[in-house]
Amino acid sequence: MKEITKEALLEALKLRDTGERPAFRECEFKDMDLSGADLHNMDFTLSSFQNVNLEYVNLKNSSVENALFDGNSLHGADFQNANMKTAAFRECDMRECNIRGANLYGAVLEHAKLDGIQSDHTTQWFRMHCPETGPILGYKKCVNDRVVQLLIPADAKRTSATRPSCRCSKAKVLSIKSFDETEEFEEAWSLVDENFVYRKGQWVEVKDFNEDRWMDSTTGIHFWMERKEALSY
Repeated sequence: MKEITKEALLEALKLRDTGERPAFRECEFKDMDLSGADLHNMDFTLSSFQNVNLEYVNLKNSSVENALFDGNSLHGADFQNANMKTAAFRECDMRECNIRGANLYGAVLEHAKLDGIQSDHTTQWFRMHCPETGPILGYKKCVNDRVVQLLIPADAKRTSATRPSCRCSKAKVLSIKSFDETEEFEEAWSLVDENFVYRKGQWVEVKDFNEDRWMDSTTGIHFWMERKEALSY
């Protein structure tokens, strides 16, 4: 990974005047103040930002796909229409960021400060993937390619981060079938916890359900909204 100085970055901005899109793919930015910088329409895919002040930076229409921002301040940054897929924002200050029109599929937002963040109907993968109220059906893949159909009741806690996978606190097992749905079973074992068993007609519950929606791999009954999503897991 090539380390880039602030001077080199600002010099590259002149390329935009010629219609080019400056690219800093797989680059490293360390110990610098870029607050308020105009970095719109640039490519920072797979890059790393360490101890960089990015407050109120303009990243409109830029790509930060799979970039690492962990721990930096992005307070008030403008990510409008940006590609933010699978970027890591752990413990970042993202208060008052503009993410209208941005794609956050797979973005990691664990412990990020999100107060006042600005999104709209064009923001992708920021809102809950599963319905927030009412009973819903879910599916999960278990050991030996058994697919469990779950009824998540209206009073169950449920959440999702920035991917199609969801979590809930309790559910009733409606059916357990093979991939091709030609066989039915009475029980199935979790792929993650070998002691967690799903039995047809019975309820399952996780007492210590983690309600932090941005914590993806944590306690809860993990499920998918579509059977085909569970199959491809």
